[in-house]
Amino acid sequence: MADSEGRSSEGESETPSLEERTTKSGRLPGNRYVRIHRRAEFRREGDIYIAGEESLEPETAAGRVYERARRILFGPRLESDADATERLSILTGLAILGSDNISSSAYATEEAMRILALAGIGAFVFTTPIAIAIVGVLAIVVLSQSQVISAYPNGGGSYVVASDNLGTLPGLVAASALLVDYVLTVATSTAAGVAAISSFVPVFYDQRVGIGLVFIGVLMIVNLRGVREAGIVFAGPTYFYVLSIGALIVYGIFRVATGDIPAAAVPPDPFPREGVEALSVLLILRAFASGSVGLTGSEAIANGVPSMEPDERRNATVTLVIMGTFFATIFLGLTFLAQSIGTVPDRSEQETLNSLITRSLVGTGPFYYVVQLATAIILALAANTGFTGFPRLASVLANDRFMPRQFAYRGERLAFSFGIVALALVSAAVLAIFNGSVTQLIPLYTIGVFLAFTLSQTGLIRRWRRTREAGWQWRAGINGIGAVVTGVVLIVVIVAKFEQGAWITLVVIPVLVSLLLSIHRHYTRVQDALVLERLDEPLPSPRPPVVIVPVGRLDRAAVQAIAFARSISPAVKAVHITTSAESAKEFRDRWEHWAGKVPLDIIESPYRSLVPPLIKYIDGIDRSDDRPVTVVLASFVPHNWWEWLLHSQNAIRLKASLLFRPNTIVIDVPYHIDDGHRSRL
Repeated sequence: MADSEGRSSEGESETPSLEERTTKSGRLPGNRYVRIHRRAEFRREGDIYIAGEESLEPETAAGRVYERARRILFGPRLESDADATERLSILTGLAILGSDNISSSAYATEEAMRILALAGIGAFVFTTPIAIAIVGVLAIVVLSQSQVISAYPNGGGSYVVASDNLGTLPGLVAASALLVDYVLTVATSTAAGVAAISSFVPVFYDQRVGIGLVFIGVLMIVNLRGVREAGIVFAGPTYFYVLSIGALIVYGIFRVATGDIPAAAVPPDPFPREGVEALSVLLILRAFASGSVGLTGSEAIANGVPSMEPDERRNATVTLVIMGTFFATIFLGLTFLAQSIGTVPDRSEQETLNSLITRSLVGTGPFYYVVQLATAIILALAANTGFTGFPRLASVLANDRFMPRQFAYRGERLAFSFGIVALALVSAAVLAIFNGSVTQLIPLYTIGVFLAFTLSQTGLIRRWRRTREAGWQWRAGINGIGAVVTGVVLIVVIVAKFEQGAWITLVVIPVLVSLLLSIHRHYTRVQDALVLERLDEPLPSPRPPVVIVPVGRLDRAAVQAIAFARSISPAVKAVHITTSAESAKEFRDRWEHWAGKVPLDIIESPYRSLVPPLIKYIDGIDRSDDRPVTVVLASFVPHNWWEWLLHSQNAIRLKASLLFRPNTIVIDVPYHIDDGHRSRL
């Protein structure tokens, strides 16, 4: 039945809609037209409703305050269509995806020299040959990674390459290695950045862990604001470092070339002239392995190709080449200056080699602080490579059902928010466990990246041999060389760093692979159980359930819950838990005088326990009847949120207890104290 304006009467059964239609009379007799009223929060395009930003606006004052704070911190929401504008140019892509590799030039030389120093400072003559070898490996890696970009422009890097060509297990090994490496990237880069700060502000040395945690928190917030904004924030510091350290290297080479070699600055705790170990091939290989930390981060661009502006392949390849060039130039320049000046690293890590070289060349004037500040910022921000790579790789794994689905969802700023927060928490824990020490973190580093390199290059060899597309022979040759070189480096790193902590990474990777496989088995089992094999199957006709309504007291909330229960099934039972016979009798008398006439069971609980007796009661009803059990819970909603704290909330406790119980449906029937929001039943 419709009223005078065409609205449906309350008693008429019809499908509810977001559109309200009213029939109006026209100017001429017999003319009628329909006016459609839509909610402001939704707009309609064809047969689809699109939720506008108004639908996300909070209704409470506290919610509006939180919303304003969230917007200030993270920025306004972005629609899905804005993804095309959240891309990285070569300029910002180098800062976001290449900062880890470029920044590692600030400590790669020092890590190699620390190992050589065990044989005495005379062993430093091997620093330059080691640096040249590392740059040679980098050239091969850059060339090989360009092949990954060309063959797999949709991202995923080593995981996708290995999975596609070598199988699921090698792919998961590569993915696990990279996930571990991204965590260590954040922890190590942050520790190195704090070390650079404490080099010229020694008072910060004892607070290095706390400062590092603050850095990680800041990086998390910036990345939650979105890829594009993060690129804008990090572009300045990245190029500030390149220009300042480049100017230092040019000035240092000029002084060395003109014979004006300065005296080496003395560190707080220099290594002695005589070493504690004999110079051996193994020691040189250990130094090479430590210096190879400079190659980390070079895989990030291949993993993040989809985040680049079109043409993605070209822009990613150009960014990769520029990144490798910057690293090689800075790394070789600092190595040359360290050897030419005769700089000795600091055993206590209070002052970095970069600081010692700068102090030797320019003293402690303004330019010294410029270089150290630039180094500290780029090292801290280099951790952002992990914040870019980890969430994206985790989302690929989640889409393949190897990681929780939450990692695949994008937040309101189109960032993979869950992955960003998870990475921040794990890397912060690693930083704290290793006391913010770069030297303690380095042995765990690089294994993951070289393992992923080796698997991806091997996978590409199989791909080229399988597809045999134009130029496949030379492509396979490049990747073959890359696989051999990175494989050899991987073995060297494992052997050289095993006792120093590399064994931890070798244990974590298999454990992580097992975890990913377990997650995949779960999702596969769930899909097999839930999938609709036929779409033409009619809806099942379930029997009305047995409905149990726990009643604490006979009030309006309980009456509303019972009324709802009777609307879904004729088999309704109320149950009341009491602590004494007197209160049981009183409740029974009140119930019998009530006009509802619903069967009631009373359970006396002499131990004053509520939830366990109710669960056992439901178990007993379930065993005595083959119909499904529905538990309807009455709950009232106070007008103010703080009033909610004044009540026991037994319904919430019972819902939590029934959450995983089979053959049980739990329905919450809220009763709003505020008359303006009272439920309509």
